[in-house]
Amino acid sequence: MPMQMSSSPSMPRWRGLARLAGGIGFYLLLVQLAVMSLAYNLGALLLLPFLRGPRGTAAARAGIARGYRWYFACAQATGVLAIDSDALDALRDEPGGLLIAANHPTMIDAMVLVSRLPRSVCIMKAELMRNVFLGAGARLARYICNDSPRGLVRQAVQSLKDGGQLVMFPEGTRTVQRPLNTFRPGFTLIADRAGVPIQTVVIETVNPFLTKGWPIWRLPPLPIVIRARLGERFASDADHDALIERLERYFAAELAPGEGGRGRERAIA
Repeated sequence: MPMQMSSSPSMPRWRGLARLAGGIGFYLLLVQLAVMSLAYNLGALLLLPFLRGPRGTAAARAGIARGYRWYFACAQATGVLAIDSDALDALRDEPGGLLIAANHPTMIDAMVLVSRLPRSVCIMKAELMRNVFLGAGARLARYICNDSPRGLVRQAVQSLKDGGQLVMFPEGTRTVQRPLNTFRPGFTLIADRAGVPIQTVVIETVNPFLTKGWPIWRLPPLPIVIRARLGERFASDADHDALIERLERYFAAELAPGEGGRGRERAIA
């Protein structure tokens, strides 16, 4: 009778060690992100009085993009993160302003987009503009504060006319109702007033990390898998309600599982 060798005693041990190593890598990456953000913003605070012109703004935005891109490269090297956002590189050298509208499943969606778009502009909550880890760098990059709706629209339109690539999440907050929340008005008005098209980006993930209600310190299943792909481009339209409806239908179809849409499971498998 041939001898059968069983690996069952060792397999749980290896899985446990792999889980432990992944957890250590995950928490080290959180510390790395905090240290990077603090160092960058302390440097930005010192440079704010001297880099207020267009060159300073461009340098700050490009610096943020390079920093996040390097960070994601480190995260992928450790096996904690598997991210596919190469498709966004097609927008890097595109001339003129562009409004980039994406769905918003996780807290790091903006980081993923900004890492590939060195001319990108973000809209930030007022409290984040005062945050020690984010505020000075955001002000140096001339990111837009959302404390005043009229001021937000005015600054966003001007940024687009200056050739910026404005990143917006029409859901307004992270997705709660799958496949996406009802879109909020405003982004189509900005595109119309600036005279720029709306480039859709579809973000897909099968991991719960930093979805709504997920604490940043809670270890998720590893690796964290995220894909950002280019969707269709929509011309701006004075009929804002109709355009919002078309865009919402488009995203819902793209995120729907099964044969009718690309679907998260199909797209990331």
